[in-house]
Amino acid sequence: MNVLVTGGAGFIGSNLSAELARLGHEVTAVDNLSSARTDHEQFFKSHSDIELVEGCFASTSILSRISSGEFDVVFHNAAIPRVSYSVENPSETTNANVAKTVRLLEACRGNIRRFVFASSSSVYGGADVLPTPPSHPKDPKSPYAWQKSCMEDLIRLFCSLYDMDAVCLRYFNVFGPGQFGDSPYSTAVSAWCHAIKHGLPLRSDGTGEQTRDMCYIDNIVSANILAMNYDSRFSGQCLNVACESRVSNNEILAALSEKFDFKVNHAPPRPGDVMHTLADIRETKWFLGYEPLVHFWEGLEKTIEWWGLEQSSD
Repeated sequence: MNVLVTGGAGFIGSNLSAELARLGHEVTAVDNLSSARTDHEQFFKSHSDIELVEGCFASTSILSRISSGEFDVVFHNAAIPRVSYSVENPSETTNANVAKTVRLLEACRGNIRRFVFASSSSVYGGADVLPTPPSHPKDPKSPYAWQKSCMEDLIRLFCSLYDMDAVCLRYFNVFGPGQFGDSPYSTAVSAWCHAIKHGLPLRSDGTGEQTRDMCYIDNIVSANILAMNYDSRFSGQCLNVACESRVSNNEILAALSEKFDFKVNHAPPRPGDVMHTLADIRETKWFLGYEPLVHFWEGLEKTIEWWGLEQSSD
């Protein structure tokens, strides 16, 4: 199949693009490089079978290619990510994550086979049911979470009005090799690995007792490909992609402290963050045949190995 991956030079998009190409699909990755992996030039040299288009996913040229029927499937991973950044920049992130995505949907209607949307567990807010099923009421606590929730609603509307085939995958706390940690908005695992690598203190927000359903990158890629290959129609369903298990920040820090020497700087809770996430993935298993390929502690070891971190001698 001929597929388009928006955000294709980012952490998730690049891993998805590489696996799609490995499976023999014709892959076009579009990215404005604002959140690209820092090794994207080397990455795309080593994956010369992927066409990289530098620019906005809502540019006239990309929308024209979609409208012409060039692509069978569009995987929409492009976004301005991170809860805290959206709290600081609500209008910028709403323009990118909502307005531009609506233009993308307009180009897709009637011109592609399937639209796979990268949503987020943040749409639940602080869910009072754990594990949280997709049917749980949404309660976004940040502009980013609202933007993802808004697009889920619009995608269901497009499916109803325009007979689109689309599915929303709610990612839970993605981590793994290739995710860089040198930004204030980096996720905890990548930020901590970066800090250990460079001899910096590790930042811990809040009490550290917050828990997350941490999802290794291979699981996210697998769910996307299963969604692409699903042999019935989607009508905007929302499916959790996670491992149905959770770990606290303090547990991760304790495990890292057994291997490495570092100091921890404690910081206040980040605005918009929730205390706990834990996914109910029964519907994802039923629809897609999804099973987590890599669970957290194995994924953490793989991530540490990718970073090339040296363990302390004592």
